[in-house]
Amino acid sequence: MSAALNSESITKAANDSFHIAFCIDNRYFRAMGATILSILDNNPGVHFTFHVLAFSVSDEHRARLLKLEENYPVQTHIHLVSPSLFSRFAHFIESTYYSPAIFTRLAIPDILKDYTDKVLYLDADILCVGKMDDLIELSMDNVIAYVVPDAEATTVRRAAALKLSQVKYFNSGVLYMNIKEWLANQITEATIHALLTGGDDLRFPDQDALNIALDGKAIYIEKRWNYLYGLIGDLENDYRAMRDVGDAVFLHFAGAVKPWANWCMHDSRAIFAKYHRMSPWADMPMDEQPINYKEMRMHSRFLWRRRQFADSVKWFWRYALARPR
Repeated sequence: MSAALNSESITKAANDSFHIAFCIDNRYFRAMGATILSILDNNPGVHFTFHVLAFSVSDEHRARLLKLEENYPVQTHIHLVSPSLFSRFAHFIESTYYSPAIFTRLAIPDILKDYTDKVLYLDADILCVGKMDDLIELSMDNVIAYVVPDAEATTVRRAAALKLSQVKYFNSGVLYMNIKEWLANQITEATIHALLTGGDDLRFPDQDALNIALDGKAIYIEKRWNYLYGLIGDLENDYRAMRDVGDAVFLHFAGAVKPWANWCMHDSRAIFAKYHRMSPWADMPMDEQPINYKEMRMHSRFLWRRRQFADSVKWFWRYALARPR
């Protein structure tokens, strides 16, 4: 009898599940694991279904996702996306540091239309630090998508550059989509058109194109749902303590330095580490040292600000040897 009741409760929870999607490559599963655990830890009682869109998924990460389902009352789905789908965007991908995974956002509504009528897309460098109740309860009636404003300076520059109808510009790291309305209004098609015709005006290719496609059509919500927390500004001034984030729910560590970089010495590492330890990816270490020439250069600069001159010179030398000629 108890087993039957348990089965019924699980079925009901699955039907009432809140769907969240990630678009990542194999390098970002560790980060996504911490994102997922931060959501679960701060939102007990909510049933979640997590969708992972990727070009490929290693057996190791598949096993870890199954472990997530064993340890927590969640469902997970892997959706493999063919890289050929994005061949038309090759010139954008080749000319930026972005992973092709960012373009899979455009496929979310079509791929998930048989699973749910609404889905929250999140970048995998986001950590949840509060309850999502207010977001989950938002009405989706006649709404294509809820979005969150980018930084004020960025908004002014990009709205002008893209000739948007309003001085409004969102950061696409958080998108709450009404799948039916998105498809009916052909937002993916409009975004693709903007990508293919935008040329050099698109500084942030997919984000700029989404802003063009959703110009005047998206509903803006509070910044607490995508609180942009840039670590570089703190570290340039040797400020390693967390700043006050007020009522922020999603901390988005946008930028080149992430909280899983132990070498940065910023207190944000403790927040990431807390949720990382709870995830099936806990045995994967954080980044103890810079792993590419760009990180080496930043690390050298941060060390100089801390007056650790010898170490700064050492890392600048490593950067000089590693950078492309």
